Amino acid sequence: MAEFKNVEEAVKALVTYAIRNDLIVPEEAAYAANSIFDVLKVEPDYRFSTDETAEAASRQDPMEADQAGSALEEILSYLLDDAEDRGVIESGIASRDLFDTRIMGTVTPRPGEFLKTFRDLYQEDPKKATDYFYRLSCDSDYIRRYRIKKDRKWIAPTKYGDLDITINLSKPEKDPKAIAAALQKKQEHYPNNLLCHENEGYAGRLDHPARQTIRQLPLTLGGEKWYMQYSPYVYYNEHCIVLSGQHVPMKIDRMTFVRLMEFLEKFPHYTIGSNADLPIVGGSILTHEHFQGGCYTFAMAKADLRERVSLAGFEDVKAGIVNWPMSVIRLDGRDPERIIELADRILKSWRGYSDETADILAETDGTPHNTITPIARMRGEDYELDLVLRNNRTTKEYPLGIFHPHQELHHIKKENIGLIEVMGLAVLPARLLGEMDLLKKALLGGENIRENQAIAAHADWADEIVKKYPVIDETNVDQILKDEIGIAFSMVLENAGVYKDTKAGREQFHRFLKQVK
Repeated sequence: MAEFKNVEEAVKALVTYAIRNDLIVPEEAAYAANSIFDVLKVEPDYRFSTDETAEAASRQDPMEADQAGSALEEILSYLLDDAEDRGVIESGIASRDLFDTRIMGTVTPRPGEFLKTFRDLYQEDPKKATDYFYRLSCDSDYIRRYRIKKDRKWIAPTKYGDLDITINLSKPEKDPKAIAAALQKKQEHYPNNLLCHENEGYAGRLDHPARQTIRQLPLTLGGEKWYMQYSPYVYYNEHCIVLSGQHVPMKIDRMTFVRLMEFLEKFPHYTIGSNADLPIVGGSILTHEHFQGGCYTFAMAKADLRERVSLAGFEDVKAGIVNWPMSVIRLDGRDPERIIELADRILKSWRGYSDETADILAETDGTPHNTITPIARMRGEDYELDLVLRNNRTTKEYPLGIFHPHQELHHIKKENIGLIEVMGLAVLPARLLGEMDLLKKALLGGENIRENQAIAAHADWADEIVKKYPVIDETNVDQILKDEIGIAFSMVLENAGVYKDTKAGREQFHRFLKQVK
């Protein structure tokens, strides 16, 4: 842990950090320092100077990502503690987050500077441009690397291939009913929500994060204004969000496919997809149309086809059913227009499709139930579009959804299965970390799990684990729990699949495909 004698030393360290990581140029050192002092409400000593600091910093190489994250955490921690001690800010993580974002806003390139650099790099290579954009989002502390690195991540082998498992320590678990209720709630605060363009530069408040360090890239998709930014939670490499410039709710239609393909034309090294547009099967924010993507190969993209299928009139488009726990139709081809046309026909057909033998009803009392989660990527020179069939119908037996994690799996995952989970990356709640530690001790100590209120929800699952593994000891218990969480997540995805991988399920899937026209 770095030790600073006073605020002036910490400010010099922050200016050095900003220069080394290309947030500011050396000639801006004095200006940046004075801006920081203004935020801190500190009058520096009359002998304070940044000349030597700037000169020394300009001779140093940029920091490695981990080094930069650790250095910044130490500097900001000192400045926040000092501000708290002097009564400049109140104690508490919300107040501290608002304040350190304001500090970092003083050394983050203004939107115009960012856009010029990005566009210059884009002319050389789109990947160079996104590399710069992502690094800026990290170095400015918009993405808090020192928090993200605390997330637990591992690979879990399943019958569908390796799945990515993460235990999220930086974002609270959301209740599905609360997500649905948000659609009906009147928005009375500025910015309208977390996905609005108006967040750029917003100072924040205790119930809304500060965004002086966020930068957004203007895009034109489908003839309309959209913006690209990065997610502060970074569930995977270069996790980006592409948001509509209009305050409109999520909607899956032909223009969705058009926009996804146009995005790939601009950034062919990225994957891009959309949450579904209905509660239960959608993501956590349905009130503002947006996509999510990034430079990452998801487990679903690695999955092979279970079988090839041919769709009448579209023999030029390669199509198949993906070997995946959810019901996925994969389309491949060189001509994006043909993929868009076929995807639109599948979507329209699915919107009105019912099959009571599979518990699928297109609507009840005028409320629609069928939609699609689409994911697009480049596969060599081919455009590839995965269409995941979704249905959000509920019953008395399954009040949170027939095709939603069932009750017996809520101890692992209760949230909506959105785009990221659909693709095979589990974002599990932070509570699991402590619960797994307690469960581990209980399994090793032979304790009665049902009598421990903190982990009683895991009791049935733990019984199955004990039956499955004759020996559970210190050498294997951690790996067993990781593997079994992965298997449980694969079962969560199976619950969310509208057609099961059974003889009956395959027949039901084919019945739907045959009537697509």
